[in-house]
This record gives sequence, structure tokens and C-alpha cells, in this order.
Amino acid sequence: MRLALEQAKISFSSGEVPVGCVIAINNEVIALGRNRCIEKNSPTQHAEINAIENACHKISNYRLIDASIYCTLEPCHMCASAIIHARISNLYYGAREPKTGSIKSVDNFYDSSFHNHKVISEGGYLEKESIELLQDFFRNKRKNN
Repeated sequence: MRLALEQAKISFSSGEVPVGCVIAINNEVIALGRNRCIEKNSPTQHAEINAIENACHKISNYRLIDASIYCTLEPCHMCASAIIHARISNLYYGAREPKTGSIKSVDNFYDSSFHNHKVISEGGYLEKESIELLQDFFRNKRKNN
């Protein structure tokens, strides 16, 4: 999770919403990701999506069986769905996202019975640090506008 926080800090310094992500298989980090929406001019370039794409390229497979994903922020529906489609086993996240968080905050997406893959999820990892980074980012953004 500390590596995910480092990726979030890179996003922060790049002017992106500071969210970072790491994917590991058998406790070995295989991919990193960070928000790159502004850089790539794409609303789909969330940290989770970037980490999933990097991991899939690394192992040459679109399935990330037995993988765990570590995110500094609770995923949105787009990212939660991508985690399911990649067949990631575990999700660990830091801060809850009260506006778009699909795991616990605004929805319990993974509790839906229609999914063909189940993801085990748990939040609160380095939550304080993740929240502080996000608050600093938006405080600076408001101050500079």
C-alpha cells in the first residue's frame, strides 16, 4: 500500500487527482498505476485501469488470476468492474470515496449476485495518509483558482 501511496504522490505532483495503485501476485509487485486522466486526455485513465493494463501486459494475459490490487482510494464503478473482468481476487483500499465509491460508500457493487466473479475487498489501509493527500490536493486546487 505504501507503493500505491507513492504513485498517488506522483499524480499529485503532476496535477492529477492523487490516486495510486499496485497489483501483486504471490506477494510480488507486478504493476503500478496512477491517475493520468489529464495527461492522457481520457476519463478512463484511473489508477486502477492503468495498473490493470500494466499488469496484463507484464504477464501477457488479460486475466490476473490470484492477484491483489491495492488502491489509495475506494474504486468507482468503472474500476470496480474492470477489477472483476480482470479476475482479480482481492481489493485493498485506503480512503472511502463518499461521492463515487462503489464498494461501500455509495454502493455495495461486489455484493451483487449477478457477478460471475467474486472479489474480496477491505478498506482502511493507510486511510489517514490517503485522505490527507487528497485533502491537500483539493485545498491547493481551491487556493489556486
